[in-house]
Amino acid sequence: MWQIWLIIAGICLIIEIMTVGFLIFWFAIGALLAMVTSFFLNDIIIQTSVFVVSSTILIFATKPFVQKFVNQKDGIKTNVYSIIGKTGIVTKEISTHPSSLGQIKVNGETWSATTLDNSSIPEGTEIEIKEIKGVKAIVSPLKNQVNC
Repeated sequence: MWQIWLIIAGICLIIEIMTVGFLIFWFAIGALLAMVTSFFLNDIIIQTSVFVVSSTILIFATKPFVQKFVNQKDGIKTNVYSIIGKTGIVTKEISTHPSSLGQIKVNGETWSATTLDNSSIPEGTEIEIKEIKGVKAIVSPLKNQVNC
C-alpha cells in the first residue's frame, strides 16, 4: 500500500509545481505521512485518517506563515507605477485649458501631465507625481514652490 501513497504524493507535488497557491504541497506531505503509517499498519482507514488529519493540520497551522510571503500588499512597484511619488520638472506648461496637456520630465522620461484640480503649473516648476491615469501623470507642484 505504501506505493500508492508515494504515487499520490508525487502527483500532488506535480500539481503543486503547476499552481501558485502553495496548498497541494501539504497534501503531498500528508500522503508521505500516510505512507510511513502504512509500514506499520495495514488498515487503510487509519492510513486515510492520517492523510486527512495531517494535511488539514498542516494547512491550517502554516496558513498565517505562508500568507506573510504570498500576499505582500506592499509589493515592489514596477513599470508605470514606479514613478508615483517621485519628483520631476515641468518642461511644457500645464495649463487650465482642457485640450492642452503639459509635459514633465521624470527620470529622464517625458510624460504628458495634468493636475487633479486643473490648475496651471508654469514651465520649470518642480512637481510630484500623485497618480497615473492611462498615459497621463497626475501631478501637483512641490509645496516649497509658489505658482506664478
